[in-house]
Amino acid sequence: MESADTEFKAPSQIGDRSTSDVVVRLRTQEGRDEWLYCHSHILVDKCKYFADRLSENWPTCQILDSRNCVEVYCQESDFDYHVNVLRLLYVVTDGSVDDMWCGVRNAVGILRVAVVLDCPQIVAACFNYLEAVPWEEGEEEEILRIIPSMGVQAEPVLARLQPVNPSAIRGLFLSAIRFATSSPLSHLKDLKSTAQEQLEYMITEDDDGPILTTDDEIKSEVKECVKILFTGFSNLLEAMLCDHIHSNSEEEKLQLFKSHLSDLLWACQILTKMEIMREFVGSWVDASDKIVKVIQQERSTAEMVETKYKVIEVASKVLETIGYGTVILPTTKRLHMLKVWLPFVRVTKPLVDSLTANDEDTVEFKIDGELWQSLESTFVSIVLALPSMDQAEILSEWLENEHIKYPDLTEAFEVWCYRSKVAKRRLTLYGGSLV
Repeated sequence: MESADTEFKAPSQIGDRSTSDVVVRLRTQEGRDEWLYCHSHILVDKCKYFADRLSENWPTCQILDSRNCVEVYCQESDFDYHVNVLRLLYVVTDGSVDDMWCGVRNAVGILRVAVVLDCPQIVAACFNYLEAVPWEEGEEEEILRIIPSMGVQAEPVLARLQPVNPSAIRGLFLSAIRFATSSPLSHLKDLKSTAQEQLEYMITEDDDGPILTTDDEIKSEVKECVKILFTGFSNLLEAMLCDHIHSNSEEEKLQLFKSHLSDLLWACQILTKMEIMREFVGSWVDASDKIVKVIQQERSTAEMVETKYKVIEVASKVLETIGYGTVILPTTKRLHMLKVWLPFVRVTKPLVDSLTANDEDTVEFKIDGELWQSLESTFVSIVLALPSMDQAEILSEWLENEHIKYPDLTEAFEVWCYRSKVAKRRLTLYGGSLV
């Protein structure tokens, strides 16, 4: 009859000298040297490298103690990973192990060594772990450097990094654009901002190409979504002009108005990148009188100055597309835009400057330092594209205005003077005639 010791043999443990029959000696060129007391039946069963080293076929197997001590040379950076692999040989079963990885980087290091030593169960356990946990960016770079060369077994780990099917990209983009252009709701503000940022990123070409190709179908959907967004803004304008929002306080109305402006400013960015600004420009031109009227009927407060600044941010995008010919408008509409926005901008800029100069640390909204200069150049471009008589009207009003310093139309004035002086001679020279 077998003894109890035979029936219930205690499991082997790494480092147990009393039961160990083989020493693994880890060494580095830097002189690091560590002896680990192991068990041949575990090493042979779970690691092909040690199975070969401990077999009769290994060239040095007949040398005294060669089968009792296996020397393994490694890089200093991989030393701890070798130790971990040896420890894991004692606990990994059927390609799984409890939480012993201590993070993604450690798992990648262990995987690298386990592949070299040919430990299939540890390799499988590493892949299972890496496939299931999130990665930080630096860890992701390490995975991309190591994993792709490891064959079919690595495919589940790399699945989250593979290029996405174009139809899935389109579906996600369309869902996001509909959400990003939905009615402004305060409790969804952060979510909408994130969606808007990522939509812009998806179609931006930087070091990498855009994720999405903006074909006619995509452009049509974007235009429709922005149209709905602008319709909501127009309805708000009408309600504010007629004072129909009795259920909302003045502050709530202003917040809703600002939310719409933020969405419209973002829409300008998207439409400009996709080169489909025409409809938006037309809608803004038609609504310009109402926008200015609404904003001027509100009390002058710091928050109102911020709102006026947001209005100018959107208006500047529209004026820029007009001034540089991205969107072509007839003379009457271009002249109308100047007559609406020149007075508004020249009165608003001193308010913004005063607010930021007096209390710069407490100003909550971000000031674009290049906005005013860019807007001034845009005004000059629009003025110079008008018939000379209309230019004269705009320039006369500018010279008589108390806010002559901004926008400074000196360049337009100089060009107008030159053109006017040489007009008769030039037209005659080239066979034209004066009307």
